[in-house]
Amino acid sequence: MEPIKKYRYKLTIEYDGSSYHGFQMQNENHIKTVEGQLAKAFKNFTQNDVEIFASGRTDSGVHAIAQTIHLDLNREFSSHQIIMGINFYLKDEEIAVIDAEIIDENFNARFDAKMRHYRYAILNRKAPAIIDKNRVWHVGGKKLDILAMQKASEYLLGEHDFSAFRDAECQASSPIRTIKNIKIFSNDEEKIFVEVSAKSFLHHMVRNIVGTLVWVGKNKISIDEIKNILESKDRSKSGPNAPSCGLYFLKTDY
Repeated sequence: MEPIKKYRYKLTIEYDGSSYHGFQMQNENHIKTVEGQLAKAFKNFTQNDVEIFASGRTDSGVHAIAQTIHLDLNREFSSHQIIMGINFYLKDEEIAVIDAEIIDENFNARFDAKMRHYRYAILNRKAPAIIDKNRVWHVGGKKLDILAMQKASEYLLGEHDFSAFRDAECQASSPIRTIKNIKIFSNDEEKIFVEVSAKSFLHHMVRNIVGTLVWVGKNKISIDEIKNILESKDRSKSGPNAPSCGLYFLKTDY
């Protein structure tokens, strides 16, 4: 008997992570995750169970603008069929498939990634976030010193031991990571964005970096103190873990 032919699909999805307990499916069926709801949609669409592989597993409350996943199906569908069919079954969710294509059977959304990009959004004003509630970190008080944050971030570029910005429960075998680029900018007088690019990240690494850069922006610590924190390899020396609501998985380069 010939094996069933498999078709590998590469999908780009976006989601508002506010009501999900992260991307990764949990053992408890009652816990709602992005992967879990996607798997249900594909089960309804194809009448078969599917295994989903993602470029990155976002935490509870984290959003995605262009998350990449791959999966195998036992029949061929057009891009239009996948997008319309899966989005039909996701109509009550805060998840959408925005692109789909058949890809080489050896493609792997996680292991073939050359660079991952995250964006963190800060609302820097006295009034709380209403329109952007659950989508930004509201930092009240005086205006953050963006120039100081930019200068401080330069110490983090390149290959370093990022233990000082690593969550205590991080399971990565090594704390060594290489940050390719950090961009900090504002498109108005209130919103500040921090974009960080690396091939891979430690657990909570971006959020811990943002929390520490906000300390710099508040003049709580000096620009050069970032270097000392990095070299200390001590998480207790760095700033707060910025809330998940402001973090977005921006895209993956292949």
